[in-house]
Amino acid sequence: MSILYENKQIKIEIENAEIPWLKVFTKNAYKEMSQVPKALRTEIYDVLDTIEKEMLSYFKPTKINIASFGNYMPHVHWHIMARFEEDSYYPEPMWGMKQRETTLNLPSFEIFFDTLKGILHEQ
Repeated sequence: MSILYENKQIKIEIENAEIPWLKVFTKNAYKEMSQVPKALRTEIYDVLDTIEKEMLSYFKPTKINIASFGNYMPHVHWHIMARFEEDSYYPEPMWGMKQRETTLNLPSFEIFFDTLKGILHEQ
């Protein structure tokens, strides 16, 4: 995993996967979202909104999945993924049972991540 973006409050990591998949973490260890200060919650939601809009525009996915579990890692973090009918797990979650073998033909992840990094630095 590599870090796409970070500031004093959050970091965004790239999950190595067949689909565009990012994870947004708080830098301080909060167990539940309700424990996160309001300004930081707003920042997280704004970042998720930006990522979702950019994924929709660039990749044209079937659906965007946003999830926050933290059962194995009790630290507030969010997964945001662009999903496609042709991906290996769709319509199951990426943690679910694989549905098929496939190779997706998607636009460059590197270009997307570089563009998104620039947008996040401007916010």
